[in-house]
Amino acid sequence: MDLELKDKVAIIGGASKGLGKACAAVLAQEGAKVAICSRTKADLEQAAQEIRNTSDAEVFPFAGDLDHHSTIQELIASTVAHFGRLDILINNSGGPPLARAQSATEEQWATAVQRSLLFFARMSREALPHLKQQGGGRIINILASTVYQPIPNLALSGATRMGVVAFAKSLADEVGRDGILVNNVCPGSILTERMLSNVTSRAKELGIPIEEALTQRASETAVGRIGDPKEMAYLVAFLASGKSSYITGTTILVDGGLVRSVL
Repeated sequence: MDLELKDKVAIIGGASKGLGKACAAVLAQEGAKVAICSRTKADLEQAAQEIRNTSDAEVFPFAGDLDHHSTIQELIASTVAHFGRLDILINNSGGPPLARAQSATEEQWATAVQRSLLFFARMSREALPHLKQQGGGRIINILASTVYQPIPNLALSGATRMGVVAFAKSLADEVGRDGILVNNVCPGSILTERMLSNVTSRAKELGIPIEEALTQRASETAVGRIGDPKEMAYLVAFLASGKSSYITGTTILVDGGLVRSVL
């Protein structure tokens, strides 16, 4: 299937590793030009080279902290200046602080709201004029399975990302007739540094080895294993493609059957 992504320009946040890097790599392999952003320049440059080596794609690395609105503005403007256009926005941010609902501090709440709610609104707002100029585009928000069911120590993730679901639904309705489609993807039990951090914290609480905690997490899924970041990235590529032309305002799980909810 031709996903119609050749020479499309995509921005991917948090792309030096994990889910963001996987999304950038798959889009590049499908012929897209990608701008990748992360805080750490060395990690970002390494990721950019790895993506070039596996795809021959044009990769534009932009180092910066997307917790700051000014950095978001610079990322969007620099990408458009470099490539001359923008077609796809993959909103992927660093996760909110690990915390429980009953004990999350003011500082943790403030960080979570900035990073896991306002980030998505700011990225979308800055990108929309450029997407409209192209006659359409795609906005894909990377959230988490916490919007469906709580996970211990991730209370702030669920609280803030549920706000993104509501925001995306409203935005999809507002810009659909401009040819811009907005969707959310919710990974769960996918092997990333973020997941390992949470599992490590959980293992310490239970007094068990990390390997045992990972085995427990895998056993909670319907397929009995932990996922690979590319398994989520393939869905993102489809939603970014021309073949997803009648899908907007949706929230889709990629969790190996971790969430048992029927809705």
